[in-house]
Amino acid sequence: MNRYLPLVGRVLIGLPFAMSGFGKLAAYGPTTAMIAAAGLPLPPLAFVVAVGLELGGGLLLIAGYQVRAVAIALAVFSVVAGMAFHTNFADQNQMIHFLKNVMLAGGLLEIAAFGAGAFSLDSRLSTGRGTVAGVAPAG
Repeated sequence: MNRYLPLVGRVLIGLPFAMSGFGKLAAYGPTTAMIAAAGLPLPPLAFVVAVGLELGGGLLLIAGYQVRAVAIALAVFSVVAGMAFHTNFADQNQMIHFLKNVMLAGGLLEIAAFGAGAFSLDSRLSTGRGTVAGVAPAG
């Protein structure tokens, strides 16, 4: 059972990121307007960064490729996005969204700490080097 849990976890965390990034691609105008309304500089550049991290990072996480670096990048992105867009804690909905971002960051840091697991590109690519998912063999 434990062999499959990292894959399921990566899919459950990566899929919403990928879907969000894909959704932003279909809504350039509204997304850049929201970025500008939050007071962030260079909305078009922020749009590209957000889409790249969400869509690209989500797909890489699902595939299990370079998950430690991807998970750290997405964890930082989640915390920064929460602080930029969900800080009106008087609004319960905003508080929930902020906490969701914090929880995502926590799950992503677990992935960064423990790796991709057996069913991943990381594991498949590292098999020839005597490791699985970047973790030394037990013994």
